[in-house]
Formats: sequence, structure tokens, C-alpha cells
Amino acid sequence: MKLNEELEAKFNAQITLEFEASLVYRQLAIEMDLADLPGMASWLRRQADEEIVHANKFIDHLDARGNHPRIGDISTGHITVSEDPRETFKTALEHERRVSESIRDLYRACAKAEDIDSNPLLNWFLAEQIEEEATVDEILGRLEHTGDDGPGLLRLDDELAGRPNVGTEA
Repeated sequence: MKLNEELEAKFNAQITLEFEASLVYRQLAIEMDLADLPGMASWLRRQADEEIVHANKFIDHLDARGNHPRIGDISTGHITVSEDPRETFKTALEHERRVSESIRDLYRACAKAEDIDSNPLLNWFLAEQIEEEATVDEILGRLEHTGDDGPGLLRLDDELAGRPNVGTEA
């Protein structure tokens, strides 16, 4: 069943936000590369790839429903960039919270429109966002614990380098 124009626009806004999230993570990865923290940069690049997978899930949903997926204008100028890993992961957490709220808004709009066909996709994303926020929040907490402890920071950097590369296709 095709989505109405209002829902199509909301799904397209989510697609755009997911691609924005990918670019935010790419920019944050650049900052960690400049800070000589290659493990954190790698983790952030992997997260950027995962955000593309998320965008593709929304694109596929619209396409399968007979709607027209569209990517809107994207800007990352609103984010704080810093070579400080704590600031970097604070920025990441803020962005994840923005994405989470957007998905909750989309869920509410679908419920109001009685679009139950979007429930499986949106339920998956609601659970995914809990995990995303928790993971970034944990990394941030661990960075707070390391403080100015260089060896601790390097251990965490090394650990984050171990995140597997999953590509950008769902």
C-alpha cells in the first residue's frame, strides 16, 4: 500500500537524516585521524557506513510501497568538530539522539495515519537506536574515565579499531 504524501515526505526526511548521520560520522572520523587516534577514526568510519545501511532500509521501504525515495539537502555545518575524542563522541551522541527523536516522530506519524505496514521497519529502528545511543554513551563514559591518561586513551583507541567492517548494503 502506497504511503500518503505526508508520510512519504517524512520518510524522505529520515532518509536525508540518515545520510547526514553518515557524513557527520565521516567528519568525526577525520578529526580522530588528525588527532592520531586511528582506532577511533576507524570505528567512526564503520558507523558512517552503518548509517548508509540505515538510509538504504528506508529507501527500500519507500520503493517497495510504490513511493519515490528522495535525498534532500544535507549539511554538517551544525556539528562541533574537535580533535578531542570526548568532544567528538559528545557530538556523535547528540546526533544519535536527534536521529532517535526523528524516528519516534516518524513512528507517531505512521500510527496517526494507521500505517501498520511500517511498524516492522520502525520497530527495528527503535531498537537499533537504543543500541546506538547506548554504545556511543558507553564510549563517551569510558573516555571520561580515562581523563588525561594517555595509555588508557590508546588502549580504548586500539579496542575500537577492532570493529568489523560490514559495508553499506543492508
